Amino acid sequence: MAHAPNPIMSLQSTLSLLLCLIFNFQITQSTPPIPSINLWPKPRKFTWLPPHQVTLLSPSFTITTNHHYNNKHLSAAITRYHHLIKTEHHRPLIPLTNLTTTLPPLHSLTISISNPATPLHHGVDESYTLAITSMAPRAMLHARTTWGAMRGLETFSQLVWGYPSHVAVGVRVWDAPLYMHRGVMLDTSRNYYPVKDVFRTIEAMSMNKVNVFHWHVTDSHSFPLVLPSEPGLAEKGAYGADMVYTVDDVKRVVEFGLDHGVRVMPEIDSPGHTGSWALAYPEIVTCANMFWWPAEWADRLASEPGTGHLNPLNPKTYQVLKNVIHDVTKLFPEPFYHSGADEITPGCWKTDPTIQKYLSNGGTLSQILETFINNTLPYILSLNRTVVYWEDVLLDDVVHVSSTVLPKEHVVLQTWNNGHDNTKRIVSSGYQVIVSSADFYYLDCGHGTFVGNNSAYDNQTTGSDSTNGGSWCGPFKTWQNIYNYDIAYGLSSEEAKLVLGGEVALWSEQADPTVLDARLWPRTAAMAETLWSGNRDERGVKRYAEATDRLNEWRSRMVNRGIMAEPIQPLWCIRNPGMCNTVYAI
Repeated sequence: MAHAPNPIMSLQSTLSLLLCLIFNFQITQSTPPIPSINLWPKPRKFTWLPPHQVTLLSPSFTITTNHHYNNKHLSAAITRYHHLIKTEHHRPLIPLTNLTTTLPPLHSLTISISNPATPLHHGVDESYTLAITSMAPRAMLHARTTWGAMRGLETFSQLVWGYPSHVAVGVRVWDAPLYMHRGVMLDTSRNYYPVKDVFRTIEAMSMNKVNVFHWHVTDSHSFPLVLPSEPGLAEKGAYGADMVYTVDDVKRVVEFGLDHGVRVMPEIDSPGHTGSWALAYPEIVTCANMFWWPAEWADRLASEPGTGHLNPLNPKTYQVLKNVIHDVTKLFPEPFYHSGADEITPGCWKTDPTIQKYLSNGGTLSQILETFINNTLPYILSLNRTVVYWEDVLLDDVVHVSSTVLPKEHVVLQTWNNGHDNTKRIVSSGYQVIVSSADFYYLDCGHGTFVGNNSAYDNQTTGSDSTNGGSWCGPFKTWQNIYNYDIAYGLSSEEAKLVLGGEVALWSEQADPTVLDARLWPRTAAMAETLWSGNRDERGVKRYAEATDRLNEWRSRMVNRGIMAEPIQPLWCIRNPGMCNTVYAI
């Protein structure tokens, strides 16, 4: 039986609800928002104790060490950050408010390092702790290595802002990367980048705690690297005498990298992508300077314009290549040597009479590749290097070698196709992997194709290519796509241990110094945070919403530091928090 509502009880309930709403509104109105400091990449553990105090940075602020470490790279970093911290005067896009500023100024940051001489190699300890106390303000940075100290100096620099300079106190940070390999691959063969642009890229990488500059220095299109044992390769294979990297240039890049905590890993791609070698040694290169996709042949000769593969059946190939490898390992102290081995195009090798005869006698293209690996891999290993290959050497459907040819203890594979699936295939085979999935980490994608005279673009209606504009790996990889990518997705805990980290890649068919910064940043910053501290909060929830505000702020700071990173939102969104979200929440 239904009961009629009690009007007195209903009135009491309504009054209680109204009082509760008024009380909560008053609390909301009277409680100031908790100030936040935007740090990028977000530290693993960060605490800013209430009452969220700040103090002035003393005009005589110094950075000191508790011992004389006699480390030139540490000294360079201290000098650089001391200048940055005292002169940057960053103005946050959203001013920090409700801060207490009654403390004496901060006079110094003291650095202590347990093992200052540890070299910058893969797996080096980059952890650090940072404390800025409010009692007679003091700042202390401790790291196990010089490289961890550099990461801590970057974090400290982001805790300073304004004019005059303020610094947060009552701060404690513990920080260390989730992945040891966090890289940027830059192709300097298809278009040339002066050394100053390489420097600026390394500088921006250091700001974002990205620690590997993968230098794809040669390809079919040009050979800009001057090598003492093989000077003719650059003399004839570079775009011009003013578009080369001399021995001195390489030394400066390597030193600049070390001063910024960035390893410089060279890649000399071979046996494919070597058309530029033919200008000096035409006899060792097959299908050089031929049209890449001739209509009369079923097989195209290259994956894109710019043909040429080294001939593994020509003994002279190894004479030249070993000279190249020897010189490169002398120029680059980095223990990882990238040997390429991607995109072997069968049609190119098949144009050579020697290879044709080999195949007609029952040989296979995979056996030819195996011959090449067996003649080069042992030599590279003899120079005390770990060899990195693109995944194709093992996973290509047509031309690949057996895992017995690639010792797992000495070979790392870099994946770029089929997203999570190829990562899974590689680690399931027992190999360590660097992840560069074209589905997420290829920064050149989404700008159409560079191939001319293409009738596919003469289309007045929406066609099948409308989603990527002609780019084979389109669409454009947004920072959100990159930030939400989990490179160990679908792997067991044991398989995930084989994932060394990841690299974004900028292939330069349609990039050069005029667009370099905007193509790389701030999208590379998105990768940087996910590989340093992850893309989830303490509850395990993806934090892309919260990251938007911090990335806006960080992009602004990077621009003020001279890195022309592209914007991710209108300024209006930044000044109206929450209003540009899909769901209103602040």
